[in-house]
Amino acid sequence: MTSSQNELGIIVYALPLVLDDARPLAIIHGMERALPGLRLGWTTSEKEDLIALPHRDEWVAANRTDGAFPFLCNDDDNHLVTIAGWENPNGLAAGSPPHFEVHADLPLDAVGIAAAADVLEAVAEGAHAFWGHATPFNAGVEIALQTSPTLQGPPSPPRGLPALKLPEKIRSPEIPHRLGWLNYWSAAAARTIGFPDPARDADLLSRSRRTATGGWVVGLTHEPLDLDNPAHLDALKRAYERFPEIGGRSAP
Repeated sequence: MTSSQNELGIIVYALPLVLDDARPLAIIHGMERALPGLRLGWTTSEKEDLIALPHRDEWVAANRTDGAFPFLCNDDDNHLVTIAGWENPNGLAAGSPPHFEVHADLPLDAVGIAAAADVLEAVAEGAHAFWGHATPFNAGVEIALQTSPTLQGPPSPPRGLPALKLPEKIRSPEIPHRLGWLNYWSAAAARTIGFPDPARDADLLSRSRRTATGGWVVGLTHEPLDLDNPAHLDALKRAYERFPEIGGRSAP
């Protein structure tokens, strides 16, 4: 099975599911189209035994509970791909309702890296997400520390990264909580953070593309984000400086 350190994690954040919501299957079908040869036709038992789902779409529809859709994977331990979605009772911003989040994992290999932007776009657009990102496991752990309080109080992020506010201190659900390697910003999120500005964002625009709904997929670096690489760390810091709204850091 793929080690988590060799995974590319994709997370997107959206409004909660409603009755007969078509988004779970849109997400699953989109991910399969985006990753050549992928078939998310299996799930696992409580003992983590693989269970084949010959009628996967019907099974997903029948097993949707509590604003979620169940865990799915392919049948390849050497190149494991997984996805699941659930309702998070916390809001994405101050006073906002619970939200729906989708988590997918790809191998951090040549195939996964090549398809990463397509998979992020497919999952985010299928979910009608506000925002999301695709980030290698190791970089994601360090980025998460930007919002993790310490025993002494506020966050103490590594590598000189800025401290980010908790969701209840953020003014709007369209504001991303953090950056990642590849970032999905809906049209509303992009407007809220002020992207793109042709005069300031030429470098980011060279690694960006518009989606069918008017959103954006924006890469901070060409290769997967590696914070041991000084150029990558600098790119992450520059992006935080460019978008002070991200993480609720701009002045009210």
